[in-house]
Amino acid sequence: MSADIKDDNQPYDDINITPMLDLAYVLLVTFIILTTASVQGVKVNSPRTLAANQLAKPQTRAITITSDGAMFLDAYPVTLEELSQRLATYKAANPALPVVLKADARTQYQRVTEVLEVAKKLDITELGLVTQRVVAE
Repeated sequence: MSADIKDDNQPYDDINITPMLDLAYVLLVTFIILTTASVQGVKVNSPRTLAANQLAKPQTRAITITSDGAMFLDAYPVTLEELSQRLATYKAANPALPVVLKADARTQYQRVTEVLEVAKKLDITELGLVTQRVVAE
């Protein structure tokens, strides 16, 4: 027999670590996914108190326009007239009312301009437009 050929009964000198690395990568990816999912929203059972009625509520109002033109104010469906009335009420309570406008990219531009006109008529100057960040390659 030649010295280059190993006998089948002879033990190997090196260990194949590829399966162990595969397992480590799977565990790492699983850990990253579970950690990210748990950070986004932790559910807790908040205590109840009467003092919570006097606490300040968030003042920012969100207007959403879907791709089919449906309009929502803080996740409640509204018409343009209802939007104007409710924003006027909120503006009376808070003169520096901040409003965020989030519209679908396929929304007709006319719907967006109608909402902007309502905001201008009510003298809402704190207006933000929600967009998605584009990562440059």
